[in-house]
Amino acid sequence: MNKTLPSSRWFLFHNRALLIKETDEGARILTDDDLCTLDLAPDAPQRIGSFDGRDCWVASVNTGTAPAGFAFRELRQVHPHLTENDFALAMRAFHILHWLTTHRFCGCCGHPLRMSVQEIALQCPHCGHSVYPRISPAIIVAVTKGDQILLARANRHPAPPWYSVIAGFLEPGETLEECVRREVKEETGIDVDHIKYFGSQPWPFPDSLMVGFTAKYAGGDICIDPVELLEAGWFSAGDLPALPSGFSIAKKLIDDFVTRHRH
Repeated sequence: MNKTLPSSRWFLFHNRALLIKETDEGARILTDDDLCTLDLAPDAPQRIGSFDGRDCWVASVNTGTAPAGFAFRELRQVHPHLTENDFALAMRAFHILHWLTTHRFCGCCGHPLRMSVQEIALQCPHCGHSVYPRISPAIIVAVTKGDQILLARANRHPAPPWYSVIAGFLEPGETLEECVRREVKEETGIDVDHIKYFGSQPWPFPDSLMVGFTAKYAGGDICIDPVELLEAGWFSAGDLPALPSGFSIAKKLIDDFVTRHRH
């Protein structure tokens, strides 16, 4: 007897929005059956692996209009309505799709790249050059001074007025700890020490890996870089400003501070 193959998961994006199925229980990732009912033509679907024995596919679509019962949602918006595993798969799908979209041609000879049949990689049939998904490491750090934490508002997110911890990208030849010291100094004028690893989180907006740290104030007065920040200040656990969403490593760092300094 032939066994029915488990239905594949489909991650279809229009720009940065994921197409999901709306149910009474929340949001659900699309399946083969959903795809059959939709009048959509996925552009160059790419298999990105499997989970629980089910293939996972990603593709873009040329319309942002969803039929009844479906909706396009930004990943940040849909997170509370997906399981942890499905959200992780959706982030992986978005990361890979962005990489495929921005790496169509070989950087060595200019010929069109082709997807490898053996791994998640692009290969040039002309010169043999291989291109793997880009991952941009960045640090994110909770700096504390006694029972206060350093929080700042970034220029790139003027509204809503969220505050968060300091973050920045790693530079060539730099250790993660050196990056922590440099970013905090450049953006706020503060010196730090006692740098300790906290955790990490894939952050595919579009291709980062956030490496989290804690650090302690070692000197200096707040003097913000106006190109990066709108404002920065020291806050106590009982008097925090508006904060980022609960699934981000930034929020986890702040929650850890609150837990340790709650009176």
